[in-house]
Amino acid sequence: MNDCPFCENQIDRNEVILENDLCIFLRRENTILIGSGLIIPRAHRETVFDLTPEEWSATHSMIHQAKKLLDETHQPDGYNLGWNCGAVGGQHIFHAHLHIIPRYKDEPFAGKGIRYWLSREENRR
Repeated sequence: MNDCPFCENQIDRNEVILENDLCIFLRRENTILIGSGLIIPRAHRETVFDLTPEEWSATHSMIHQAKKLLDETHQPDGYNLGWNCGAVGGQHIFHAHLHIIPRYKDEPFAGKGIRYWLSREENRR
């Protein structure tokens, strides 16, 4: 997968904030959701369902490291974490990646996590 933007040979090392043997945490800042980033397995895995048990463990460890770092540097009021799997599931880059999104009480969508979008009247059938 030489052209995959999340494979290690394509990653901008300046965006790597944390790393362990099996995954990295990249900062992917957003103008509203300050501190947002991605945990990405070093090995090319198309979706979260393809991770090995060892990669799951490394990801779990990285989640806690990233939270500690973000709590210290940005003091968010909450978090959203999420995987998009497959094109229909909203995945645009087919290398597994976990979104870590710090949330702040003064941002436009404060209090509107995934359940907000799922419970909207137009989404019920």
